[in-house]
Amino acid sequence: MVFADLLFIYLFLPTVLGFYYLFQAQARNVILVAASILFYTWGEPVWVILLIFSATVDFHCGKFIASRDDARGRRLGLIISLVSNLSLLAAFKYSGFLVANINALTGARLPVPHFSLPIGISFYTFQTISYTVDVYRGKASVQRSFLQFLLFVSLFSQLIAGPIVRYTDIARELASRVLRFSDIAHGMRRFIMGLFKKVAIANSAGHLASVWMNRGLESQTVAGAWFGALMFTLQIYYDFSGYSDMAIGLGLMFGFHLPENFNYPYIARSVGDFWRRWHMSLSSFFRDYLYIPLGGKHRHMYLNLLIVWFLTGLWHGASWNFVIWGLYYLVFLVLEKSLPGRLLRRLPSALGHVYLIVVVIVGWVLFYFTDLSEGLEHLRMMLFMEDLPWFDLQIKISLANNLYWILASLLFCAPLVIWLKKMLQWVELRLGSGAGNLVMISASLAGLVISTVLLVGQTHNPFLYYRF
Repeated sequence: MVFADLLFIYLFLPTVLGFYYLFQAQARNVILVAASILFYTWGEPVWVILLIFSATVDFHCGKFIASRDDARGRRLGLIISLVSNLSLLAAFKYSGFLVANINALTGARLPVPHFSLPIGISFYTFQTISYTVDVYRGKASVQRSFLQFLLFVSLFSQLIAGPIVRYTDIARELASRVLRFSDIAHGMRRFIMGLFKKVAIANSAGHLASVWMNRGLESQTVAGAWFGALMFTLQIYYDFSGYSDMAIGLGLMFGFHLPENFNYPYIARSVGDFWRRWHMSLSSFFRDYLYIPLGGKHRHMYLNLLIVWFLTGLWHGASWNFVIWGLYYLVFLVLEKSLPGRLLRRLPSALGHVYLIVVVIVGWVLFYFTDLSEGLEHLRMMLFMEDLPWFDLQIKISLANNLYWILASLLFCAPLVIWLKKMLQWVELRLGSGAGNLVMISASLAGLVISTVLLVGQTHNPFLYYRF
């Protein structure tokens, strides 16, 4: 089950919210855990056992670490947690990739394991690691209630597509939450906004991306190659940020305040700034739990960056194209720390923005094609390295048919929502607060109706995060 699904929107979510608001605070954690297990079991009837096992191991590791005064004992508890979590992640997500590469390098014929990847394993693994590491560091108090800890690990609002929620982010709210009407209303609006981004923009962009990214030399044009890459650039942003909006909105409906995950990354003017805005919970996780412990910028900085970006790429998928995608960004981050980077910061902001957008679009081509040779071929078509026409009739028709929503999608990659909120405040000053509420309610209802109609009629509703 996914958020952008009519069954979830009109049956699962209203039912869970109804029970949740009906019962007292003591029962609400039980309701949420049961709903989360049901939500996960709907898509993963077998691997829910793995999720519960991971939660059980880390719950007891946390208690063991907190109970020990000696450094060796505390370290042992942390090591058990890390080995358990990373071994499961390696076995289920990377074992086939590893064995296939061993066979390719050595000529061996080892059987390649094939697992159906447990949905969300990369997200909840990092979350439980953050808990045991923070308990070990003394930055988090140990959780004594297994029910509350299981809720932290399994909370369905962010289980399958993030953001990566650290235990310290919601520790107090696991024990006690205050339900405010303003939070619930804001959560509903945020959920609908994310749903609209996913259904109305990401799915449409994804359909066009699949058409134009998968054309061969015989039917492609330079403009078509760039158009396909641009459509995937829009798809992945509106899909991922849309899911994050829905997760944050769902959290608010249940009394949780989850961290933001996106801050208009496509308005950045450097790669460093882009990664401070894109998937912020992942970037901050690698910074706090890997880069800084390795020495950060004070000791072996470039080696530390190499490790972090190799693993950042690998986290996104068990394929060499993801590793190369991560290292691709490493190159630009290193350049930005050198003399060319200092010169880049002196460029007019418009030129810096163009530089960043070109880097990102090329990077998404590497990300899109798990077959690296196909990705490089597409880049050759984009960079005028193949004898292709610039335009043909099909790309002209596709551009003409989709021009207005593409322009609107590009505009809303910028913080226009902030500007619209300011306009709404102006309306409230002129006409009263009721007018502002009426506008927000009308916009939300319109977004929900449009999304529902599109979900009824759409056959292209991909879930991009199955590999995570």
